[in-house]
Amino acid sequence: MEKKPEWLKVNYNKEAVEEVSRLMAKLKLNTVCKEANCPNLGECYKKRTATFMILGNICTRHCRFCNVGSGVVEAVDPNEPQHLAEAVKELDLKHVVITSVTRDDLADGGASHFANTIKAVRKLNPGVTVEVLIPDLQGVSEHLDIVIAANPDVINHNVETVREFYPEVRPEADYDRSMQVLLYVKTKAPQIKTKTGIMVGLGETDEQVFKVMDDSLKAGCDIFTIGQYLQPSPQHIKVKAYVTPEKFEEYKKIGEAKGFHYIASSPLVRSSYRAEEALEGGKS
Repeated sequence: MEKKPEWLKVNYNKEAVEEVSRLMAKLKLNTVCKEANCPNLGECYKKRTATFMILGNICTRHCRFCNVGSGVVEAVDPNEPQHLAEAVKELDLKHVVITSVTRDDLADGGASHFANTIKAVRKLNPGVTVEVLIPDLQGVSEHLDIVIAANPDVINHNVETVREFYPEVRPEADYDRSMQVLLYVKTKAPQIKTKTGIMVGLGETDEQVFKVMDDSLKAGCDIFTIGQYLQPSPQHIKVKAYVTPEKFEEYKKIGEAKGFHYIASSPLVRSSYRAEEALEGGKS
């Protein structure tokens, strides 16, 4: 794999990572930080924040950019919502991000487990803000309604890449379906902040990036994130370009001018990076 430029090098906070990792192991929880090999893992763990990944660590889809494993899925752990709520309390989080693998094998795609987790977190941690990063739930409105009814502060659903790259990058997903998910949430529950994001560096043009921005705004999105795609292994889709920090800043200014309430755009941005800051920005 190609050598990364200097601006992508980060400090790894070993002590903080080990501390949070021990807590996750004790409570039998997964974090997307670790499973997806996130470059911000050290910084976030030092701040005692983490993005929890529910419904196991095996995905039913096979996106070519993602480091989360796929294969034979696990049974859903009914104790996971309570364990996650306990971790939020122990880490003294003010804003919690909850995501999941895609579980097309479940009748509701895992929507009820998301709802149960939101409720458990709120019950044990009054005042905490809750953000969920959901899969598309196959675009089924009844499944989305279950998550919406739990009234998280933010519902994030990432489109991940430009429309033209879906067949290669996300063969089991659908760009229009993802946009419909975002539009449905905002139409049904305008009080919930909606959020989406993409990776760049796969060969997309500026015009394609701007089109995703425009489509996301039409779907009512408040918050938009852009980060550099990093190839997790030689088996994953290759990086076509390392986008410069200056280009990310340009994307940010254009996104702000287009009308997003908050846009995070820099090489190491991931959808849940500094999510609390994004929520505060999205409230304005």
